[in-house]
Amino acid sequence: MSSGKYAFAKGLKELRFHHCQTSEHSNAIRYIHTPCAVRFGILTSYDDTRSFLTRAYPTMKRNNPHTPIMIREALDVGPRVYARYEFGREKMADLRGLDDKAIEDKVTGLVKDAAQ
Repeated sequence: MSSGKYAFAKGLKELRFHHCQTSEHSNAIRYIHTPCAVRFGILTSYDDTRSFLTRAYPTMKRNNPHTPIMIREALDVGPRVYARYEFGREKMADLRGLDDKAIEDKVTGLVKDAAQ
């Protein structure tokens, strides 16, 4: 993954990931916060597969330290990503059933929409 891919445009004000902690449909974006991971900005995966957030969050945050990247867990919520742009405009992408690469493509598309 190139680090330039996640250099957000100025028009992107916030990126929010929503998912369920227990549902199978959120496996691709699931992660665990451990005290060590929170302290050093590293996320670890629940299972052996590399999740999108585990791989991409550190790069996104390093390239965009002033843009909030929020991760919200809620029971029985489908995996989604929301991008909030200038003037309160928001877009949502459903991540249900997508693999790591497809999630990356969806997020990249939302990030690029900020430039429009």
